Amino acid sequence: MTVPTRSKGIATRPLIITLIVIAVIAVLGFAYASPYIALNNLKRAADARDVQTVNQYVDFPALRDSLKLQIAGLLTRRLDADNNSKLATIGAMIGVTLIGPLVDAYATPDGVAALLNGMPPSGNPGEHPPEAPAANNAPPAAAETPASPAAADNSNAAPAQRQTSAGYRSLNEFAVTYRRGGEAAVHYSAIFRREGLFTWKLAAINLNE
Repeated sequence: MTVPTRSKGIATRPLIITLIVIAVIAVLGFAYASPYIALNNLKRAADARDVQTVNQYVDFPALRDSLKLQIAGLLTRRLDADNNSKLATIGAMIGVTLIGPLVDAYATPDGVAALLNGMPPSGNPGEHPPEAPAANNAPPAAAETPASPAAADNSNAAPAQRQTSAGYRSLNEFAVTYRRGGEAAVHYSAIFRREGLFTWKLAAINLNE
């Protein structure tokens, strides 16, 4: 006895609906996880100085613009804290000449590696990104949360004091925030922005968290 074609169609309909639901959930899950994946991929590529992969995950023009604004703001805040007007004027002139070289130094794979390892620019003359750990020499990240990048700080900081967190700030913005207490307090964030549904790129730095 053969089953009518209509009955077969009715029987397969729930299976089709189930498969569609599973596919939608999988797409949404991947879309939600995509910035975390981009962060991990960029972190590994930057530590390995894989320039081609770093270029895929960094919007360098946007990052350069952000660095210019942030470093200028950093120097302005530093000068505002100086009550000596003459020194402040000299400092402002020096600061202008510092911004370009600092931006050039940090808008590079070395700079990205430093930023993702908790080492932002401090605005010092002649500053270059501190040497971040290479991927194959990086210490184990057992103490870090899955969402945070594996980071090794400089030798003057106490690793136990540093906290790193990552998460959405909006539908199209994802931030990794670095906090370190003690005398050399550091609070800043690396900001990723969405391009399309699944693509995220490092596009800004906020040095005034």
